Amino acid sequence: MASSRFVPDSGLTVRMTTVLFLLGALFVALVVAMMYLFSDFWLLIGIAGIGVAFYQWWSSDTVAMRAMRAREVTPEEAPELHGMVDRLCALADMPKPRVGIADLDLPNAFATGRSPNRAVVCVTTGIMGKLTPEELEAVLAHELSHVAHRDVLVMTVASSAGIVAGMLTRGAQFGALTRDRNSSNGIAFLVALAVSLVVYAVSFFLTRLLSRYRELSADRAGAYLTMKPQALATALQKITGEISAIPQRDLRASKAMNAFFIAPAISGASLKTLTSTHPSLEQRLEQLARIQAELGRPS
Repeated sequence: MASSRFVPDSGLTVRMTTVLFLLGALFVALVVAMMYLFSDFWLLIGIAGIGVAFYQWWSSDTVAMRAMRAREVTPEEAPELHGMVDRLCALADMPKPRVGIADLDLPNAFATGRSPNRAVVCVTTGIMGKLTPEELEAVLAHELSHVAHRDVLVMTVASSAGIVAGMLTRGAQFGALTRDRNSSNGIAFLVALAVSLVVYAVSFFLTRLLSRYRELSADRAGAYLTMKPQALATALQKITGEISAIPQRDLRASKAMNAFFIAPAISGASLKTLTSTHPSLEQRLEQLARIQAELGRPS
């Protein structure tokens, strides 16, 4: 965990270490299995697996910004936003990340990057128009805690196993359909399909479990830093309420970034919430209410 004045979270550290270890083992097992099943292409498969993981790590900030059609802004372009980030970074004693804005009606915010020195904190125009300065600062504190705790990096790397498994699953499906299933090639592709599906499923649920905990951890850390948990609570309520009014097609367009948003781009309660990247709004508000009571401030 990075050195800062954000409240440390040993539970988050243990979970990140465990998830990285388990997914690392799965990733290695997946690549070794593919190399064994397709011995003629073992070198290519090994390089491809390592390449995907490295690319995820190296370009996480630029990929996320591109996915959200966001741009980096200077202090002259967004003085109030930069002023908030400056104050929070000074309060947290951490390096200032780059600041970005995404021109989207979807009210949200995210942080990404492979290290505190290569991080970017981004907000949408939708959230800037909906929150008060105090609420927006609470959201930024939440996002900066992700950077300080380095859980953004862990989530980015952790998703590599699932991405590779998904790629190999699609390849195995194609191979199983286009080859004679009675041949050795057909059997190999069916085995590859089964292995890939197992790895994908395990990585999917492990990253979801980590993602839910890290959001609660970021809520705690941000609330203690600003000493204004109620501001974050009202911000979350506003964001969630506004998201429910966004058209489904726009929510689907942002689905890939859900794990990095402060609130998931989904509306209503459905089967999707069972595998959500975030804890429920009720759970988050209850935690913030407890912190409010602990700080002795009236809610």
